[in-house]
Amino acid sequence: MSNKDLTCGHFVNPFTDIGFKIIFGQPASKELLITLLNELLAGEHQIENLTFLDKENHSDNLDDAGIIYDLYCLTTTGEYIIVEMQNRFHSNFLDRTLFYMCRAIGRQVENIREKRKKERELRTENPAPEEEDDFMLNEAKADYYGARYKLSTVYGIFLMNFREPELEAKFRTDTVIADRESGKQVNPHFRQIFLQFPYFTKELNDCETLYDKLIYTLKNMQHWNRMPEALKEQVFNRLEELAAVANLSLEDRIAYDKALDRYRVSRIVEEDAREAGWKQGLEEGRAEGHAEGRAEGRAEERKSIARNLKSLHFTTEQIMQATGLSEAEIEAL
Repeated sequence: MSNKDLTCGHFVNPFTDIGFKIIFGQPASKELLITLLNELLAGEHQIENLTFLDKENHSDNLDDAGIIYDLYCLTTTGEYIIVEMQNRFHSNFLDRTLFYMCRAIGRQVENIREKRKKERELRTENPAPEEEDDFMLNEAKADYYGARYKLSTVYGIFLMNFREPELEAKFRTDTVIADRESGKQVNPHFRQIFLQFPYFTKELNDCETLYDKLIYTLKNMQHWNRMPEALKEQVFNRLEELAAVANLSLEDRIAYDKALDRYRVSRIVEEDAREAGWKQGLEEGRAEGHAEGRAEGRAEERKSIARNLKSLHFTTEQIMQATGLSEAEIEAL
């Protein structure tokens, strides 16, 4: 880890939980989030507006505290969007993202059931038989049975400050439900985008699109004292205003300082673990090398003895007994 990782610039660090929420997770930053999502989904979907939904316990495990940072949104056209900033690697990360997506999909059906239950409660105590269409109490009609499973699209956007070994070694990975042989998309309602920031290596001069500039800014802004001159779009003026540490409320500043400390400790612990693993591997390599060297030395010593015995006209059987070499090895000398 470089000293730059421990410095505090003019802007909040988006890889901390509070920093991420300040930039994207508050009503004042909604337009900024919409811009980022539209750049990510360019040519696929255009978001006009969205609302933030209750994340409902986004951390299922106490061990996840300080690691999982979620936003849960609903667009005006009915799509659900999960946005998560994952600061560091943990096991089964891809399985957890799949679980989050499936949970969001499953809740759509649960919400339909809840809606139908409320509708039933508002009916008269003795409804006409033809009016009783609660699928949980009676046999469902064929058309209604299928209608209750009509789903809205769920997007999962996962910003990752680490390399996931189960993904390809590239910045962006897009996944859909598709036919394995033809690659044709089967169901359009499941969509995941994984962004591995360590693989984004473009410099600002190489960033020609707004999409690249946004990603470059998110990766580097915590080290800046001001926005670069090349970032003149209105979106960056808004980002500069929202993300300035000096503009935080006292409450947010206290929370951010604590989050930044957790982030720094996390990075130091990871660096120490990597260094310890490297040293252990080095020592094991040295030990293995010494063992291999000793074994090779003993083998060469036995061959040298065999050569001497052979020059003294000892029989092959006698040499085999004295050195432990095979007949083929002795004949090859």
